[in-house]
Formats: sequence, structure tokens, C-alpha cells
Amino acid sequence: MDLEKLLNSSEGKRLLELANWEKPVSASVDLSRAKEIKVTRETYLEAQSKGMTLSELLETEEYDPSDLNSPLDAFERQLAAHDIRVGGRNPVTVELFYQGAPALLPEFMMREIKRGQKMRPELDKLLASTSMITSSRYTPFYVNVSPNQSKLSLRPVGDSAEIPTLTVAEQLHSVTVPDYGITLKTSYKALRHRTTAQFKVLLWFVGFRLQADKMGLAIDTIINGDGNDNAATVINTATSGSLAYADLVTLWNEFFPFEMNTILCHKDLIKTILIMDEFKDPMAGFKFQRTGDLVSPLGSRLIRCDDIASDLVIGLDNRFAIEEVVSQPLMVEYDKVIEQKLEEAVISESVAYAKVIKEAALVLDTVWS
Repeated sequence: MDLEKLLNSSEGKRLLELANWEKPVSASVDLSRAKEIKVTRETYLEAQSKGMTLSELLETEEYDPSDLNSPLDAFERQLAAHDIRVGGRNPVTVELFYQGAPALLPEFMMREIKRGQKMRPELDKLLASTSMITSSRYTPFYVNVSPNQSKLSLRPVGDSAEIPTLTVAEQLHSVTVPDYGITLKTSYKALRHRTTAQFKVLLWFVGFRLQADKMGLAIDTIINGDGNDNAATVINTATSGSLAYADLVTLWNEFFPFEMNTILCHKDLIKTILIMDEFKDPMAGFKFQRTGDLVSPLGSRLIRCDDIASDLVIGLDNRFAIEEVVSQPLMVEYDKVIEQKLEEAVISESVAYAKVIKEAALVLDTVWS
């Protein structure tokens, strides 16, 4: 990736303006306790042993917990105590950050990468839940929603009447939670004179790309399952090679008793849906032109995802379809950042996706034979 090209693009300039935004800080912010704290490699080790980030550790009673209305959190007070300005008119350079407080840089990087992940919010709109686990294996639930189990209604129970039963068990196969990561390779020379605001944009891009990759993993699980014979059921359009409004209605109709509240597809099928006569509502077009929000076919949120094959449409009830499992949250290799001046740093996360209820996701195939 060419950092210069990114920063000079129209989107890069917009992000740079955002990165230069400085949180208003009252002169009355008390930094006395923050100045007494010395963050070192051992502080990161302590946070890691407690399953915390450095920011979370600094908020504990032993360190520098924030008051309810504090304009800065504990980590931001550390930056202020070391006169590290990461926004505003005169953000410091990466070199001055290293000279002033090198041990704060790994946490700064991780916080900004997480901000970049939030710039790709589509993944969160797919997840029924996110769970933290302590091992690299996870066994999802199996919920029996076969036709004879679907009518679980309240009814009088006599002496010999059968009580409705919902069967819940563990799946036969556990899901491996693999490590995913990227190595950020750069020379100190390339970054030393960059402002921290410019560095933020690079870190946001890293987080944005990581989130896009996780989106691809989630989509693969929705379509192909998690290894427990729970791939999504596929239905075909009425005519191979075409997608009509009636096909979307068919997909919607197959969801009962679930609700098709999300539709995902490739950009080519997004275009097909947007130009359907049924969605050429002037008010829908006005909303799209004013806000950029896509129309909502049949009340569903329409999400573009080019990781999906160009002939497939995924329908989803995001309340029940898929869960995210995390065994190691996002982590920046703090040793190398502190000691080697960013020559090479690994950014990693251990995450997997599992089906919750198979029937809460369906796939519409537009090209079949």
C-alpha cells in the first residue's frame, strides 16, 4: 500500500481531517496521577495476564480510573501527561512520540486499528452474538427446529398430553478458532517525520481491511456452514440467469417463522435490485441520493459484500443466524513496536464464526442448471 497515495486521495484527505480533530480538553483536567504512572513492557504483561488491554488496566483503581464526566480516559491522560498531541493544529510526529513515550505507541496503534474496524460496520449487522472463550476450540449449540418442532405453542396440558419440547444439544464437531494476523512492515525512516494524524489514517486502513477479511470469513460460514452439516439451504430463481422481484418475494416467503431482515449480495446483484421497477420509488431514490442508504427490499437491510459469488443472494435473520467466537482479541506485538521502532510488528486476532440456527439463513441462486 502506498501511504502517500492514500493520504492524497479524496478519501484520504477526508480521513486526515477526521484524524486531526482534537477532543476539547478543559485546562482543569487533573494529570497528577497520570504523571506518577510509568508505562513499560511489564505494564503490558500485567494487562495481558489479567485479560485486559492497557487502556482497561489504566482504568482500574490501582492506576488512574476516570471520573464519570472526565473529558479524557486514562490512556488519553497518559498521552497528555507526556505532551503527546495526536490531533489538532500541531500533532506530534511519530519520531517525537517515540522520544516522548515509546511504551504508549502499541496501545495507541491498537486503539486506532479498532477505530478503523468500526469504519466497516457491516459485520456487526450480521452477528447474533459475540462470545469470548479461553481455548482454541468451540462447540456450537445444535437447536432442532425441524417441522415437527416448529409449532411450540402454549396449550393446556392434561394428565396424558404431550408437552412441547425444544431439543438443544451440542454439535458433533467443534469449531477451530484460528489465529489471523498481518505483519506491518515499514522503515522508521518512512514514518519518523509523519504526523500522528497521518499515522492514524494508515492504522484505520489496517483495521478496515482486517474487518473486511472477517466479513469474508463470516459469509463463508453462512453459506457453507461451520463443519456440522449446516450449510445454508439453496433455492433457485424461477429462471436461471435472471433475478426478478418475484424471486425476492419467494426468498422472503421461505423464511417463516424467521424474518428476512438482511439481504447480502455482490455489487452486480445490488445493481440489479436497485433498478427493479418495484424499487424505483421516488422517495426511496431521494433517500439514497440524500444519505447513500440503500433501499430496503421487503423491509430488509441491503448490504453489499463482494466476497459473495456474483450469482448468489443471501437472506438472513441476523438475530439467530451466526455467532462470532473470539479466543484472543485484537493484539499488537508491543515488544517489537517499543524496541524495534516499527520495523516489523504483528497485528493478530483469533476469531471464528459458527452457525446458531441453520434455518435463519437461506441462499438464492440466480444461475443454475
